[in-house]
Amino acid sequence: MRILFAGTPRFAVVCLNALLHTHHQVVAVFTQPDRRAGRGKKWLSSEVKQRAESLGLPIEQPARLSDPQVQSHMAAYRPDVLVVVAYGMILPAHLLTLAPLGAVNVHASLLPRWRGAAPIQRAIMAGDSETGITIIRMDTGLDTGPALLREAVSIGERENAGQLHDRLAEVGASLLVDALGQLEQGLARETPQASTGATYAAKLTAEDFLIDWRHPATQIDRQIRALAPHPGARTSYAGSLVKVLRARPTVSESAGHGPGAITAVRSDGISVATGSGALCVEDLQAEGGRVMAAADFARGRTITVGARLGSDEGELS
Repeated sequence: MRILFAGTPRFAVVCLNALLHTHHQVVAVFTQPDRRAGRGKKWLSSEVKQRAESLGLPIEQPARLSDPQVQSHMAAYRPDVLVVVAYGMILPAHLLTLAPLGAVNVHASLLPRWRGAAPIQRAIMAGDSETGITIIRMDTGLDTGPALLREAVSIGERENAGQLHDRLAEVGASLLVDALGQLEQGLARETPQASTGATYAAKLTAEDFLIDWRHPATQIDRQIRALAPHPGARTSYAGSLVKVLRARPTVSESAGHGPGAITAVRSDGISVATGSGALCVEDLQAEGGRVMAAADFARGRTITVGARLGSDEGELS
């Protein structure tokens, strides 16, 4: 089959790579336009674009899919099917029927749970024990199309978003190949999504990044894992930004210490009081610095019991 592929981040690259090992032909790759990023505001290409360039595939980066010229250009590739994986742009309704076999999407959750932009992070934040991959035939709703295939994946007790992302990407790539094979042979079966149990995986915001030490240790732990390794959950120490990249709930003598107070500095990390229980911070990253063990961070700044995270002041008042 002739495949028009649309995707942007690393998750999509895994699916693109899988398609290259099939008898199908990827006739073109659509991806997000290059963007300026970082302190130097350099132009950066998406990971899908970088991979497509290395393969010599035609690359398209339209700013708007609603442009009639863009739509005509897409039709000119004569695709049998559109494959959409974390593209980041909404397809206009008539593009969903551009190809004879329609548009297929790889979504990183067990739909209808966690429709939307950040299903992996939201599943961890919510404390879900499992998530998965759903291959859907796209319709005009937000991740509401009927399922072609789905597979559950358990979430490890200490697993972070990066680790779960990589496992889901491999499952998604394998299911995508299977779904395309069924479509090609006319064997695909569509299963409407359940009418109940839908949840929305909202795009991450600055509020999601900031640690509120008044929350329970278990909730903060999930937040940290959901944002690791990137972009990282954030707190502050002595007025400077600190990213917390690895931590674990722990038993601590937190009586008498308010949320955010450091209750112990040990070789395995920094114990911090929360609204309920304590959290042992193991790895962190100071603003502009490298990732380091929390114990090394504490030694380098002579942090002692009673110092505070999440305040513009270094010490508790």
